[in-house]
Amino acid sequence: MLPLLALFLHCLPLASGDYDICKSWVTTDEGPTWEFYACQPKVMRLKDYVKVKVEPSGITCGDPPERFCSHENPYLCSNECDASNPDLAHPPRLMFDREDEGLATYWQSVTWSRYPSPLEANITLSWNKSVELTDDVVVTFEYGRPTVMVLEKSLDNGRTWQPYQFYAEDCMEAFGMVARRARDLSSSGAHRVLCTEEYSRWAGSKKEKHVRFEVRDRLAIFAGPDLRNMGNLYTRLESAKGLKEFFTLTDLRMRLLRPALGGTYVQRENLYKYFYAISNIEVIGRCKCNLHANLCSVREGSLQCECEHNTTGPDCGKCKRNFRTRSWRAGSYLPLPHGSPNACAAAGSAVGSVGRPRKDPVPRAPVATVALRGDPSTPAPSTSTGRAPMAPSTPQPTGDKAAPEHPQGTVEAFAGPSRGPDSPPGAAGPWRRRSLFLISPSCGHLRRCPCPGLQTFPAQAQISSSGAH
Repeated sequence: MLPLLALFLHCLPLASGDYDICKSWVTTDEGPTWEFYACQPKVMRLKDYVKVKVEPSGITCGDPPERFCSHENPYLCSNECDASNPDLAHPPRLMFDREDEGLATYWQSVTWSRYPSPLEANITLSWNKSVELTDDVVVTFEYGRPTVMVLEKSLDNGRTWQPYQFYAEDCMEAFGMVARRARDLSSSGAHRVLCTEEYSRWAGSKKEKHVRFEVRDRLAIFAGPDLRNMGNLYTRLESAKGLKEFFTLTDLRMRLLRPALGGTYVQRENLYKYFYAISNIEVIGRCKCNLHANLCSVREGSLQCECEHNTTGPDCGKCKRNFRTRSWRAGSYLPLPHGSPNACAAAGSAVGSVGRPRKDPVPRAPVATVALRGDPSTPAPSTSTGRAPMAPSTPQPTGDKAAPEHPQGTVEAFAGPSRGPDSPPGAAGPWRRRSLFLISPSCGHLRRCPCPGLQTFPAQAQISSSGAH
């Protein structure tokens, strides 16, 4: 059952509507070619690829060693921060480490021992590339959340900054703004910068630890509370001015302006209980590739899109050389469900086979491999089609012709539209019915199997690592 399901998914790679397929192998009246689709990378934990900077210098505790207290027991100051002792140090990297056995590790600032001079800190997260937020940014504080804080973003790698959200115990007093909640925003104000009091009021340092930038609440305005109406969201991302850009950034910066006060005023007799401590920062999103890539990899320490559609650059933001007969354009989510690739084109390329130079060799067909148990399959080189690796050898024939001989015990499934005997009479242009091509392990014969009538494979068949996604 598992092999059958996997092959069916390969046969219908565009059914999910997640824009995870960049291209598909098709046969048209002009011959075989790639058909392009708008595509985007998968969502990932962006904190795994971030570079962090804490300012000003000397704001991290431990140099010199310093004792600190807690709000719950302000007169038992037995805790110590010492940068020279690994067991007592609290460096910035502890905001992003993996914590085992529930033991929190955290970055910590110096205490407010120099009151009334402000205790302020900037924490900057940089990706050196445009990324798109798809879920809430969640910051976990130990020993209390800040009384006043600002979240900012940059679109130009930290050269300029703009406010993203304000946080305060009293928004009017701190920023002269009326307090609002993201869940109460209207569709026309989904990208509005607001001030919230929801995450700054004292509720105990152990009870309320999280500060959020609510991305989901803003997306839910269009996609519904469970984010199921993604079609409407994608439509609004294209039509609402500034909405898509609102979730795009290269850097995030937290400006910590006043530490937790324990629900009261500053007590001068014990300033060692006032400080910042962050145990985790969670940022969920994807590389911004302008809908021209579905893979994003690390190159020279930075994220970079694996560009398709004859585009290039860290964000696929320009056309490749020799593919500039039309101006570069970002892909579009519209029309639903597959969008518009807006691929760069070479001189003389056909309109229907967007952007393949005529002098290039015929492209290899996408292939998904099913290996019979006991017969190891040779992994095929990976591609960025998002579903299947490309065939490593002879270009794939069409129709019911004999295929190149394949090793015994191997079944290869070529997922892609075809044109054949089942095409409707008089059909013009490429016939879009998706078919599954099977190569028999016993005779190497290539035969067509339309998706609705998939053949049942032996129960012992299993999907190889090169074909499962």
